Amino acid sequence: MTDKTMRYSDQERDTLRNAAMGAMMLVSKSDPGIMGTIKEMFAGSKALKSASPDMQEIFKGSGGMPKMPKGSSADMESGVMSMLQQSQQILSKNPQDLQNFRNTIMSACDQVAKAQGGVSDNEMSMINKIRSSLGA
Repeated sequence: MTDKTMRYSDQERDTLRNAAMGAMMLVSKSDPGIMGTIKEMFAGSKALKSASPDMQEIFKGSGGMPKMPKGSSADMESGVMSMLQQSQQILSKNPQDLQNFRNTIMSACDQVAKAQGGVSDNEMSMINKIRSSLGA
């Protein structure tokens, strides 16, 4: 872990990681299909590698699967949007990290949507909700 990523607590790093993975999941789930989901998650993961080295370290986490909100689709969406908003507050300590996070998440969501035959209306709607939650 670098000195820069140490400025965030374990809980904050988990929130950032879970928000990133959750945003990609929401876009993928908005246009379902098992083969598409696999392609989409690979595309999103590849996009996360374009983040700054410090953000990449946060996205990798300490191992294990990210924790996603449980419940109905609406509950999951609400939980992820809340994590995205919390991420803004966490990253407000460092505007450079905040902008990198926003850009990376939006790029990843865009790549997820494009991975399986173009961007559907449902995917675009979800991307717009994510953009709004990120204040982007």
